[in-house]
Amino acid sequence: MPTVLSTKKLAPNQKELLLNAGIGLVEYNAIQIQFTHLELPSKKVENAIFTSRNAVKAILEKDLKIENNFCVGDKTAALLEKNGYHITEKAQNSEKLAQKLVEFYQTRQFHFFCGNKRRDELPTILKEHNVDFSEIKVYKTSLNLRKFESDFDGILFFSPSAVKSFTNKNKIKSPVFCIGPTTAEEAAKHTKKIIVASHPGIENVIARLVAFFKN
Repeated sequence: MPTVLSTKKLAPNQKELLLNAGIGLVEYNAIQIQFTHLELPSKKVENAIFTSRNAVKAILEKDLKIENNFCVGDKTAALLEKNGYHITEKAQNSEKLAQKLVEFYQTRQFHFFCGNKRRDELPTILKEHNVDFSEIKVYKTSLNLRKFESDFDGILFFSPSAVKSFTNKNKIKSPVFCIGPTTAEEAAKHTKKIIVASHPGIENVIARLVAFFKN
């Protein structure tokens, strides 16, 4: 029976997908998220940008009123909508969202809610096109470093930070299964055996892994 390592603790229904496929699981959280204390000058925001679910979770505690939400990914959008926030624009990655903002909303002012390890694409594109935005760091990502003595038949990665965390003390010797291209880009610094989910989402990563071991 193959055994895989997940660099994020999975929900019971996600573990079941592996169990039903006869795949053993070892799991841990390769990164830790801590929300930062934040005092905003106003409880009302006209245009907000979110590139991660963690940023959304961080502002849910602040009881913010946001008129227009611009976000990356289906899961981020779903979390916003579930909490009563209106989605104005959605894209599958930061670069595509930035291009939409430049093309259709260039004269607006934005609040970009993000973490301390956010990627550079979106702010770089906005700056290049003189889009007015303020960056507000609402959570901190720290690496949970851990050394593994045994090898695995596959490793699941859900963020570039998780790749950095794992490779700090371990070498990648098995195929890796990544949630998206930015995570795969980080993994490519350590291995060529990379399989990327067809669409972002934990279940999609697991589906690719199950299909790999079936074949």
